[in-house]
Amino acid sequence: MFQNLSERLESVFTRLRGKGSLREGDVDEALREIRRALLEADVHFSVARDFVARVKEAAVGEEVLGRLSAAEQVAGIVHREMAALLGGGHEDLQLRTVPVATVMLVGLQGSGKTSFAAKLAGHLRRRGRRPLLVGADIYRPAAMEQLAVLARQIDVPAHVDREERDVVRIAQAGRAAAREQLRDLMILDTAGRLHVDEELMAELERLNDALRPDEILLVVDAMTGQEAVRVAEAFQARLPLTGVLLSKLDSDARGGAALSVRSVTGLPVKYAGVGETVGDIEPFHPARMAGRILGLGDVLTLVEKVQQEHDEAEAEALQKRLRKQGLTMEDLLAQLEKLQRMGPLNKIVEMLPGAGKLAAAGVQPDERELVRVRAIIQSMTREERRRPEIIDGSRRRRIARGSGRSVQEINRLLKQFEEMRKMMKTVARVRKSGRVPELFRGGFH
Repeated sequence: MFQNLSERLESVFTRLRGKGSLREGDVDEALREIRRALLEADVHFSVARDFVARVKEAAVGEEVLGRLSAAEQVAGIVHREMAALLGGGHEDLQLRTVPVATVMLVGLQGSGKTSFAAKLAGHLRRRGRRPLLVGADIYRPAAMEQLAVLARQIDVPAHVDREERDVVRIAQAGRAAAREQLRDLMILDTAGRLHVDEELMAELERLNDALRPDEILLVVDAMTGQEAVRVAEAFQARLPLTGVLLSKLDSDARGGAALSVRSVTGLPVKYAGVGETVGDIEPFHPARMAGRILGLGDVLTLVEKVQQEHDEAEAEALQKRLRKQGLTMEDLLAQLEKLQRMGPLNKIVEMLPGAGKLAAAGVQPDERELVRVRAIIQSMTREERRRPEIIDGSRRRRIARGSGRSVQEINRLLKQFEEMRKMMKTVARVRKSGRVPELFRGGFH
């Protein structure tokens, strides 16, 4: 996500490091590079021009504060202006509570509307809403079947009528079904075209007139760059759009759509699709996204993902068990499974500050390693997981056969686990005694 743009901006800040003040010549050179980086990311030219002008106005003549270097101060200004460019703060959906709130998704064919409808339904269901998915794409083969399959994956009902050819009737029947099933939200998946045309717009206008949705959200493919802005302007000219959903933000998207659409159309980006599964959706927070682009990480979103998998009672029970009997392989397996539920490992690492530098150095998290470790632990008996010290040579050979790994890999995992166990015991002793071990006295050198 935004890797090329992030690397280009990081190189600009690197050249500024070591300068004690922000001279106009230094700023001009840096801004030329920033403008070039934005244009290469397929940001709309007027957006790039205005962005650079705002950064220059804020940066020229500003003194370097305290311990901040010139590079850090320019990065701070760029982050602030980029967050403003992306929309400032997160704008959530505005949905009525009675009788049935309606969200209509629109966009071109291939933009990811059907997948996003399911992602949004699953996300809002987790937040306490009771959604119903309604398929109104009567043109694309298997569109309704796809929606029905995705609905089953997230345990949400779907209303599909493969015989009806009037989309307004389908939508009205869907709303009636939502009332009958005591659903408080209807998410309507509409048809798209390969390009904007009169027939498509007329159909969407009919749906809008009949339903008066709470939200009309344009699904935009993040990989389309400036073309996404032209599409947004065309839809906005005919429909009262309330926001944008960015799909495929996890791809090799250059970032032009995300950085341009709010500035040009005034429409807030409300959610982003960040993967292929139905759970891969995130609220769009401009300041956090700006942090990712500038290599500052997105710790807040990472914390939220951790909290989703965190259970207070379970955590307290684990803490008591660790104090009493120490770490077991069962504990390690449970934590690995929670980590995998948070999403792909590379997406989690992207949220850490400095992740861009690791990627540039060719350091990539290996998702397969987690799979291998899980396979090894799952091939152990319950007693072996709780008391790994009983795993002798014959047991290791059996575990290796069961997991499809080598005995050497079993040995390495057991050694790493034992080191982890010792470290946790040391930490527990320090907390209990309040004393600092000699290793840490005097700080690090």
